[in-house]
Amino acid sequence: MRRIPFPLLKRPPIALTHRTQPPHRHNAAAAPPPPPPFRSLSTTSLPLPPPELVEPFCDLSDVAVSSPQPSPWLTQILNLLDGSPSMESNLDSFCRRFLIALSPAFVAHTLRSLTDPHTALRFFTWASTHHRQYSHTLDCYVSLINLLLLLSSADPAVIASFRTVFADLKRRQLPLTARAANSLIKSLGGAGLVEELLWVWRGMNEHGIEPGLYAYNSLLNGLVGSSMVESAERVFEAMKEGRTKPDVVTYNTLIKGFCKIGKTHRAFEVVREMEGEDIGPDVVTYMTLMQACYSHGDVDCCLSLYHEMEDRGLEVPPHAFSLVICGLCRQGKVAEGYAAFESMVRRGVEANKVVYTALIDCYGKSGNSDGAVRLFERMKMEGIEPDEVTYGALVNGLCKSGRVEEALGYFRFCDENGIGVNAVLYSSLIDGLGKAGRVDEAEKLFDKMREKGCPRDSYCYNVLIDGLCKCGRIDEALVLYERMEQEGFEQTVYTYTILISELFKEHRNEEALKMWEVMIDKGITPNVACFRALSIGLCLSGKVARACKVLDELAPMGFVVENAYEDMIIALCKAGRVKEACKLADGVVGRGREIPGKIRTVMINALRKAGNADLAIKLMHSKIGIGYDRYRSVKKRVKFQTLFDS
Repeated sequence: MRRIPFPLLKRPPIALTHRTQPPHRHNAAAAPPPPPPFRSLSTTSLPLPPPELVEPFCDLSDVAVSSPQPSPWLTQILNLLDGSPSMESNLDSFCRRFLIALSPAFVAHTLRSLTDPHTALRFFTWASTHHRQYSHTLDCYVSLINLLLLLSSADPAVIASFRTVFADLKRRQLPLTARAANSLIKSLGGAGLVEELLWVWRGMNEHGIEPGLYAYNSLLNGLVGSSMVESAERVFEAMKEGRTKPDVVTYNTLIKGFCKIGKTHRAFEVVREMEGEDIGPDVVTYMTLMQACYSHGDVDCCLSLYHEMEDRGLEVPPHAFSLVICGLCRQGKVAEGYAAFESMVRRGVEANKVVYTALIDCYGKSGNSDGAVRLFERMKMEGIEPDEVTYGALVNGLCKSGRVEEALGYFRFCDENGIGVNAVLYSSLIDGLGKAGRVDEAEKLFDKMREKGCPRDSYCYNVLIDGLCKCGRIDEALVLYERMEQEGFEQTVYTYTILISELFKEHRNEEALKMWEVMIDKGITPNVACFRALSIGLCLSGKVARACKVLDELAPMGFVVENAYEDMIIALCKAGRVKEACKLADGVVGRGREIPGKIRTVMINALRKAGNADLAIKLMHSKIGIGYDRYRSVKKRVKFQTLFDS
């Protein structure tokens, strides 16, 4: 085989460098051009691939897993939702950098992971425009609406955002699903948005979605929350006639509605219907009824429900004990309240601050300040810190028992240890000091209220006016009365009762009558104590007829004092004016009213004390006030005046 020789390679000419060139010659040749620069791919005009649509969970359908794994993009997107001013631009940059686009399912899942409604609303708005093919699904709207309604009570502006989002949902007319409808009904029902709730309910009917028990209960809850109890009752009746029957939650919701609008008797009827359907009332049923009875002051019914709950073997919650104990204390039944308290403790139920405060207050008002102090110390030993309400109840009880120095000690403790001192505590101390004759100290405490920034009320003024009156300083009390009006505090019937009573004691009868007329002109309705102060003052000043006239004037106003005449007769008898008392008693009989036997007893005692024993014996053995004299065919009651005729 013939061998072909390689051709001889020509050696390229060697260019002379500056060193090899002779010093007397310069290189006139041009320098070679530089190599072309490297062009990176990022600066080319090649089009970018379309963004990848990311889902909230990884697609692991070919791998056996127990639960879907969250997408790694989810955490990174959530980190960008920080509520900062640049949040939207940061989201745009992130999606462009990694060539991703969020799917509606991803957006809905992200919304369910947020807790701030404002951030969620901004993200919802951004997502609707972040790429061309995107469109919010029903799940996105439901997720955002649920979050907005959950936090609408904390921020009034959130409810306005909800209405905007909901209006957009209605405008788009997206097909309603059973899952979305149930979720919306629950949220809307809890928020009491009946108009929107009924829109979803109509949508369920239009799309052929059969409402289940959960949907019915949510609808009832929304109607009851908006006090539309009659509509709720119609839905309830429709349930009983349909395939979906009411359960205990349904009954409890309707019972709550009747209690809310004050129809407690109708609520008890529903309980009887409930038992007729073999659905026994549960703890929620009893607690709803107990709360309603307590609110209406029907403590006996509240106590009866408590015992019935025990008889059925239901676990009595702590709040039931609180209602019973506080209700008994409100009625002044301190022994029964304490017995219920001990029963609660024996069952291992811990008493709370409300229970202790109610018992301390009841003991104090009943005059048993020692018992109040013992309960207060027991409360602290059990680790329950008393608040300003508890201290107020204790101080009030001590002041009513005349233990003002101890009350001042607790007041100073509160002041020095940062425990809020409220108007009730100040008022109790001012009242206690005033009744103890220490009015100057009471006035200093009254002025200290303004220095400490504690707002005064009418009761503070009234107790100081009462203290001044009891010390005979009626003119200072009248100055405080004028100041009370100038500072815009309401003058109550208690204010006028104090002043009218004291003015009569000072024999300033015309001023007392003028004070009464001012009260009537202001539209303040007198109470029994106020009229008693006026009538007794008039009777003792010799103006019995005027007192009777005032009583007659009050009748058209709907104010009737049952024992008014008896009070006036007793006051006259105590003053030794038995003759005037007899005249008044005869006038009462002439009006067709009976004089009770106790009035005769009061008159007998008054005559005996005045040294008229013979008249007392005559009254005791006569038919005066209780028998009749016959004049032919006419019977006339024996008048009291006959006692003095012979």
